[in-house]
Amino acid sequence: MQKRGKFIVFEGLDGSGQSTQAEILVKFLKRRKIKTHLTKEPTNNLIGGLIRGQLQGDWESTPECLQLLFSADRAHHIKKEVSPYLKKGINVVCDRYLFSTIAFGSLEIPDWNWLKEINKRFLLPDVVYYLKVSPRKCIKRITESRFSFELFEKEKKLKIIEESYMRLAKEYDVFQIIKGERSIKEVAEEIKKKTLKIL
Repeated sequence: MQKRGKFIVFEGLDGSGQSTQAEILVKFLKRRKIKTHLTKEPTNNLIGGLIRGQLQGDWESTPECLQLLFSADRAHHIKKEVSPYLKKGINVVCDRYLFSTIAFGSLEIPDWNWLKEINKRFLLPDVVYYLKVSPRKCIKRITESRFSFELFEKEKKLKIIEESYMRLAKEYDVFQIIKGERSIKEVAEEIKKKTLKIL
């Protein structure tokens, strides 16, 4: 019987480096001949495009509509990409997942239970690496590397989102908090070691 792949998720504030670390881990595992697939949310599919358009200010709807779009994108993502790879025994590394929806969604939607409810039927990962970087440090990184800010990239908002992530870390035992203000290499080495133990 085919052994199911592991589902590994990276989370963090914008500017925390979660995308970089997800890429580093996948390259590392592939070098070791460990079958691994890298993906992200929102996806590059139709609904993901709508989401990115709103985040970048190209169009506007309600906060509830945005979160439902995230959930719809996720449902399609799991069915068409994540689950098929896992069933084939291929590990899936995902840059952002349902925890982003809840943490970022909590900015404009105070109903925490509703945010969890619209995500409760989705597959839970085997591990979530949360890169803990202070909002101030994240803003500094963003301003150094990007020309424009997205909707959520402001320090006060990032502090609220960080608090939501800490709440999620208490509610979901798959969370592992990684100190993200060290060098990229130091952070990557810790994640590699933890992942090899899981695999």
